[in-house]
Amino acid sequence: MDKDNKGSLKIYSQRCFLEGRLMPASISATEGKITEIVPEKQPDAIDFGNAVIMPGCLDAHVHINEPGRTDWEGFETATRAALAGGTTSVVDMPLNSSPVTVSVKDLEAKVEAAKGKLHCHVGFYGGVIPGNSGELAGLAKAGVLGFKCFLVHSGIDDFPNVSRQDLEEAMPVLDKFGLPLLAHCEFPDKEESSALIMNPKSYMAYLESRPKKWENDAVALMIELSEKFNCPVHIVHVSSAEALILIQKAKEKGLKITAETCPQYLLFDAETIPDGNTLYKCAPPIREKENNLLLKKALKNGILDFIATDHSPAPPEIKELESGNLAKAWGGIAGIQFLLSASWTALRDEISIEKFIPLLTENPARFLKVDYKKGKIKTGYDADLVVWNPEETFVPQEEDLLFRHKFSPYTGKRLTGRVLSTYLAGNQVYYQQKITSSPQGIWLRQA
Repeated sequence: MDKDNKGSLKIYSQRCFLEGRLMPASISATEGKITEIVPEKQPDAIDFGNAVIMPGCLDAHVHINEPGRTDWEGFETATRAALAGGTTSVVDMPLNSSPVTVSVKDLEAKVEAAKGKLHCHVGFYGGVIPGNSGELAGLAKAGVLGFKCFLVHSGIDDFPNVSRQDLEEAMPVLDKFGLPLLAHCEFPDKEESSALIMNPKSYMAYLESRPKKWENDAVALMIELSEKFNCPVHIVHVSSAEALILIQKAKEKGLKITAETCPQYLLFDAETIPDGNTLYKCAPPIREKENNLLLKKALKNGILDFIATDHSPAPPEIKELESGNLAKAWGGIAGIQFLLSASWTALRDEISIEKFIPLLTENPARFLKVDYKKGKIKTGYDADLVVWNPEETFVPQEEDLLFRHKFSPYTGKRLTGRVLSTYLAGNQVYYQQKITSSPQGIWLRQA
């Protein structure tokens, strides 16, 4: 396969995702842009047969951790892993890097650290913490795609959680720029769980320690403040099905509310997570099967807008892999490489492929306000594409992982939907399970 021809590309499949349908087409691109789409095989097109060609996935929620905690992850490794999973654009959270991205100076440090390392496109969020409301306008003008806050301790002391007063100071600024406030919605009403203290390896004790009520109460608060300040609010990694009715009512009321969930909340269930296996620890926690079936339905009916990985890796010692201590382990799942395959594995019996694809492409592109150039196969759009086989199953092994630390709850699990090839700006950057190019990603910003 041609892997680098200065963005000149011509590929064909019997199943190209165009205007909401799968159909035969040849797609041509020049200088990184889609230039022509014809409903037939052109003689000089690379033929991918019955594989699906669709826009590259956009992962709107990842933690790359550089600079400062590059031993946790890093731009080079995270973006290589993204391409292997069919993801061509990611947006990096303002933590867990050091410094955290809560000022223009911090953003400049992150952009500098990323130079020459981006295998896929990367955008950035700013952070809202107590006392930094004066920095938000500068960050907005500098090109962040939104702002993140926590209503519970973030796990990182230099990114403290906000109070209601902090939010009331920040929201008018964000509304002025039309940028969303992404909220980690857990609102604790107790300090610690005695069950988890007594049984630190018990997954059910960990689940009990972060109840749905925490999440429901925090979602209710964010909806209330969104209505008060007319500020766009995005609920990240929804795990409580009880919060869905709140989100649905807010949307029906016309409020600027969007919400995402993650593959881990769709594919795994609390009932089957083994005790002492910290690979599954995340916050909010993975909940029961009955709860998670409702999350799947919410993606189908539009209550939840899209899927993102919340890729949040950590070194083995911080993840407490040896001890199995769920009370102490870092709460994050390494999954940037499996957005497409894990999500499809979880949803393939619940939703058609035509309804599934926008959850990873068009919908996050619209949320990030880059849908004028990404998220669709359309003339004039960026030629960021993924070719994959939705029917093929595979079992990822540790040696297949391209992110920094070679452990993930997805290894050893049979997944459906293998990525065959990924294109960035018309260049083939991943093929036959290998990265085939030097870093070619750019800073993802709105126009």
